Amino acid sequence: MRPEAPTGAVRQLAALALHGDLSTYAHQIQRLGGCERPVRMEGHRLDVHAATGEIVRELVDRDLPAGQLLIRCNNRRATRCAACAEVYRKDTYHLITAGLSGGKGIGPAVAGHPRVFATFTAPSFGPVHNRPGGGRCRCGRTHPDGDPALGTPLNPDRYDYRAAVLWNAHAGALWARFATYLRQQLASRAGIGRSELRDCLKVSYAKVAEYQRRGAVHFHAVIRLDGPDGAEDTPPAWATTELLTDAIRSAARLAETPGPLLDGRTYTFRFGEQLDIRPIRSADFAGTTDLTSRAVAAYIAKYATKGAESATGTLDRPIRNPITDLIGTDVTKHARQMILTCWHLGALPELENLRLRKWAHMLGFRGHFSTKSRAYSVTLGALRQERADHNEALTRERAAAVGHPLPDPDTVLVLSHWRFAGTGLTAAETWLATSRRPDASETEGEPTHG
Repeated sequence: MRPEAPTGAVRQLAALALHGDLSTYAHQIQRLGGCERPVRMEGHRLDVHAATGEIVRELVDRDLPAGQLLIRCNNRRATRCAACAEVYRKDTYHLITAGLSGGKGIGPAVAGHPRVFATFTAPSFGPVHNRPGGGRCRCGRTHPDGDPALGTPLNPDRYDYRAAVLWNAHAGALWARFATYLRQQLASRAGIGRSELRDCLKVSYAKVAEYQRRGAVHFHAVIRLDGPDGAEDTPPAWATTELLTDAIRSAARLAETPGPLLDGRTYTFRFGEQLDIRPIRSADFAGTTDLTSRAVAAYIAKYATKGAESATGTLDRPIRNPITDLIGTDVTKHARQMILTCWHLGALPELENLRLRKWAHMLGFRGHFSTKSRAYSVTLGALRQERADHNEALTRERAAAVGHPLPDPDTVLVLSHWRFAGTGLTAAETWLATSRRPDASETEGEPTHG
């Protein structure tokens, strides 16, 4: 049910009803799909027939009901915009599913390739409050769900905050080293050289970064073996799930990346001892101990819209000044200390390339939250283009239905000039947008057109 409009929104809507078309205004807002922080643009656009120079369509900001062009923010963080994050989640779900079961241009034969779901954790930087096996913490307490103490150091004065921040900053480089070692280990087990491996096998993956409660990044990854031409090519018979699992364990144990030298200490980063590797069965597998492709895709997509703020209690936006930006916030003491550590280390000339101050709100992690190898499956860009093409086709159908068919896009030149005018919605726009906010009951596999 749509909530009752606040007084400010009622006044704005009443004024528009006197001087404009309220239904057109509502349509412009609803086209945002529930976006909470749209980008507001001022300017104009002209569609000109290339052969005749005739203006076939004109769009000017002052003629729009909102007085400006409103564009979805497309923020992947659920804490910033639930609607755009939901679109991102669904796109990620389809991307992962395509690489496991086929679809979106990937053939169904890919479902028969060896593939596993692996979780790579961070090393320890000091003991933290936890629930080992759901039991009693070493502090002597049994922490309930949602206890803010979970993940925080037992002794903050002895917790290695420097190493924790630097681990996050080097996690992406460590993954790259792991990928190199994985190919090396696969070649070794096959009894061939690395150059020969490229001629018979390709390693494809998709991964997402997740923050543990202690603020350390770890990775969830789908890792798949293909033939040399990628997803459409069958891998050799010796490339089994068991061989892949064994190679991942060895590569994770061997991979390391060098860190800086600070105060006489040389930092080197490795993955933590906890490494979970599970085979992925087909989407129709009905067992209770193995993962299905649908379960893996849903799990990864869930974390694609979450950042450090969801698990650790930090901010979901860049920090300009750690003193003023943290005043009046709910940032936890542990996250605050990691932010301040980022800020301190970020001032050191030898760490300038890590850009720790820019990524202080991410507790030092500066990589993309979701990445994939080129051959894994369809790209997010392709999914967005598919959605844009679908919407363009709907627009043309509606225009033709009312007797104003649009010209062939191949014969039209687009001349536009837009400038940034702000972000967000007015009170009236916020109320109108609520009818398009995502519904938590929507299914994982719902199409992303719209």
